[in-house]
Amino acid sequence: MNDYKTIQKDLTSVKLTKEFASAIGCRAKGGEIIELISDLGGGKTTFVKGLVQGAGSNDVVTSPSFSLRNDYRAPRFNIAHFDFYRLEDPGLLSEMIAEIVSDDNILLIIEWAQVVTHVLPDDRIRITLKVAGEEKRTILVEYPQDREYLFLEN
Repeated sequence: MNDYKTIQKDLTSVKLTKEFASAIGCRAKGGEIIELISDLGGGKTTFVKGLVQGAGSNDVVTSPSFSLRNDYRAPRFNIAHFDFYRLEDPGLLSEMIAEIVSDDNILLIIEWAQVVTHVLPDDRIRITLKVAGEEKRTILVEYPQDREYLFLEN
């Protein structure tokens, strides 16, 4: 089992949240699994916008709340972004997630992951965004030591 490390930061603007996420996207290699945790309106879509941009994609990022999945193309890997907020039973989506988990050419981001945790590896990255003001967010990142390359300069 991997040892976990933790980073906590106060990000005082939408711009800083996007920059933090962009740095992660820039360093990502594909194969990373990110569980994105926040209340409604907590900044999850803003974070994903920054990450996708940092990965080199020009795709327009939107919340997959109703579609359940959005895909973005980046030069080095693809990004699969799931939102299970409205889902009580993942059904076949569990199998899809299990396949993506083993694909090193896809960076996987999951919001409201409770319904699929049984197919997610324990050594995923957990990023929690908490509202601390109108644009201010406190971000807590818990990551396995072997993913430290994503956060070295953050």
